[in-house]
Amino acid sequence: MKSQSIPEILKNRRISLPKTQTLSRVVQKISPAWLGCIPLAAIITVLWHSAADAQTGGGVYLERQIEDVATSLDQLQGFINVGFVLFATTLVVFMNAGFGMLEVGMCRQKNAVNILTKNLVVFGIAILAYWSIGFSFMFGAQGNSFIGWGGFFLSSGDSATYGLSPFPENLPVGIFFLFQAAFAATAATIVSGAVAERIRLDAFLIFSFLIITSYTISGHWAWGSGGWLQEMGFTDFAGTTVVHSCGAWAALVGAIMLGPRIGKYNADGSANTIAAHNFSLATLGALILWLGWFGFNPGSQLALDSKVSHIAITTNLAGSTGAVVALIVCWIKDNKKVDLGMVINGLLAGLVAITGVCNDCSFAAAIIIGAIGGVLVVFSVGFFDSIKIDDPVGAISVHLVNGAWGTLAVGIFGSNAGFQQIMVQLVGIVAIGAFSAVMSTIFWLALKATIGIRVHEHEEIEGLDLSEHGQVAYAGFALLDEEATGEAQHLDHVHEHDPKASLS
Repeated sequence: MKSQSIPEILKNRRISLPKTQTLSRVVQKISPAWLGCIPLAAIITVLWHSAADAQTGGGVYLERQIEDVATSLDQLQGFINVGFVLFATTLVVFMNAGFGMLEVGMCRQKNAVNILTKNLVVFGIAILAYWSIGFSFMFGAQGNSFIGWGGFFLSSGDSATYGLSPFPENLPVGIFFLFQAAFAATAATIVSGAVAERIRLDAFLIFSFLIITSYTISGHWAWGSGGWLQEMGFTDFAGTTVVHSCGAWAALVGAIMLGPRIGKYNADGSANTIAAHNFSLATLGALILWLGWFGFNPGSQLALDSKVSHIAITTNLAGSTGAVVALIVCWIKDNKKVDLGMVINGLLAGLVAITGVCNDCSFAAAIIIGAIGGVLVVFSVGFFDSIKIDDPVGAISVHLVNGAWGTLAVGIFGSNAGFQQIMVQLVGIVAIGAFSAVMSTIFWLALKATIGIRVHEHEEIEGLDLSEHGQVAYAGFALLDEEATGEAQHLDHVHEHDPKASLS
């Protein structure tokens, strides 16, 4: 049978369509076979159009859709990184509480208010100094290999001003600043412990502002865009030398210029133990610092990626090993007596030592690094006592000695380990150490020549809480300070032989 088109069918059947006839009556006259072809034809037309569109501009559209999805994923990862680094920043800031509790616990109760004030205010001063000039000195992209420049007072929101790639490839300027500012405050806080119990409060606070300048300049060498140490290949992942040693060199110079506390050393050079007044606070401070290191080191990755867990584990292993080894060394050296303060410093020594290479060493290497740190800190404390450098909390042994050891460990255990890398690391240790020591010497001498840096003898004996603050930390409690009696007797003895003698 010959097939006919719809018009032919209508013509043959002589169907007349008045103007008032509806479409439904027409459809009823068409066979079901022809009606089934209508949706099929529509589908074929759509597919044909899509195929033709793909040959022309449709492929471009699909590519754009894929690019949009990729961009969205990058944005999502960027915001995740921001959240992670902000959390890490809060942990590093919380370390300031750890420093305060550790220092106040390791010193005498008559200086507790003074120590807490220093640890609280130094953080605020460091933040202001870093915001105004420090961040630009350290990361300003308009500088040179010696010092950064540009964007002072955090005045630019452009990532390129501070040598950063734009978000989401890198962190926004604001969150990067907050993280780095917390590091700067840590470097300034290290000084507090080594000069405790005899420094004038005003001198210390002024020095805290000044030390940020030297910290940020030497920090630019290692971490800033185009820094000369960075160009040499110097590596310090989270600041073993850049942060810890830098602050500790300033502490060493300060401790030397201040001299020891009254009654610390005898005429024959032997050292007297000035007992900590509250090991509970000191231990709490150590645990807070241990917790904070999980922001300090993993946060330095500046992104939440697969490397973070490795960094956290190496950090934890080194700190744990440092504490255990320090305990064992004390037990052997001191006839089965274990000094809790030394165990605390062993923990911190291991954490400091691993900081420079925690992202680039094996778990076994982390244990070795921490173990050596635990040994070094025990004997280092004794060494500084033998040359009459009085460090009430062992900050110099923890941060300077183990900062240097941890920086060398990069050349021994890192992925680029070798003689050449060790030499580069040595250059960084010496350069940053010498610069920090020279700048600190200038600052301390200037302060000593103007306002003075050490409290008067009777103020030191009475306690800085009363002389500097007119307050006491334990109001309502009668606490016997045996050391004060010993100091007074020592001072009387000195004045009997030399009435003009003074330690101011």
